[in-house]
Amino acid sequence: MFGKKTKSVKSLFETEALVHTDALYRAAVRMTKNASDAEDLVQESLLKAYKSFDRFEAGTNAKAWLFRIMTNTFINTYRAKQREATSVSFDEVDDNFLHSQLADLPTGTGDPEKDFFNKILDKDVEEAIDKLPEEFRVVVVLAFYEGFPYQEIADILGIQVGTVKSRLHRGRKILQKLLWEYARGGDGKSKEPAES
Repeated sequence: MFGKKTKSVKSLFETEALVHTDALYRAAVRMTKNASDAEDLVQESLLKAYKSFDRFEAGTNAKAWLFRIMTNTFINTYRAKQREATSVSFDEVDDNFLHSQLADLPTGTGDPEKDFFNKILDKDVEEAIDKLPEEFRVVVVLAFYEGFPYQEIADILGIQVGTVKSRLHRGRKILQKLLWEYARGGDGKSKEPAES
């Protein structure tokens, strides 16, 4: 690890790991869909990281290492809590779903895509991500919220890069359909456009 240098393990942990607490919490909220569970997940993950900090290699990506610990903790501890049915039929979503829907959308600005995205609120996006099945949600969170490249996501989750790409592609397709339903108001009524 770091050897017996001037800084203690605690001090090194603080400078290498604890600086990523906010990023861990943001991702944990998206994974668990609950602030209280997210706090527990981050705390449990940081405790595990601290206990195994002697195995962390100096100079490597501490953030990715912490996310691997947190993702494994989530999968092992919280997965059973997260099992829930989703109301979207994901098999029916084609690659061009959003674009085909936009073609029929009456526009106010003359730009159907802009009109569509003006109708979607940040909260709607978060709710749509929360509705994703776990295997897609975790990849989407790591890619979109945390900006990890495909290889690091694969390393964090212990899966192949091709699987990451596939899950991300499928997650995007599902999000397109969910966000379209939100933009349409879910009950056939369109939401008021957000002010630009």
